[in-house]
Amino acid sequence: MKIKNEIVIKIFEQGDKESPLEACGYLAGNENLITKHFPLRNIDQSTDHFSFDPAEQFTVNRQARKESLKILGIYHTHPASPARPSKEDIKLAFDPDIIYVIASLMDGERHIKAFKIIKEQVQEEKIILED
Repeated sequence: MKIKNEIVIKIFEQGDKESPLEACGYLAGNENLITKHFPLRNIDQSTDHFSFDPAEQFTVNRQARKESLKILGIYHTHPASPARPSKEDIKLAFDPDIIYVIASLMDGERHIKAFKIIKEQVQEEKIILED
């Protein structure tokens, strides 16, 4: 999976701003290149869980289609844990076509990883940063 470097920077900025809560959103693009992110509000307001607002999801999906983009991934931050799916992340990963991106802010470090999760089986995907 390729992702624009500026998007990774914005994910971490959102994570810093919303910490200690998990920040979340959609990643969009075409083919295997993510070119845009859509920050969403974590309606759970939780430090270890996130949920999207259905109305915001609908709006973002419509906006992505209008821009000829496809939702390719879901991202969220882990403010105090590593960039790996939690048991809950795995249990709630229902879409086998989506890339799940987790950005860790633990101990002031910055780590980002991507995963395919199919039927609770986790496979790490390589992230290639693009300028």
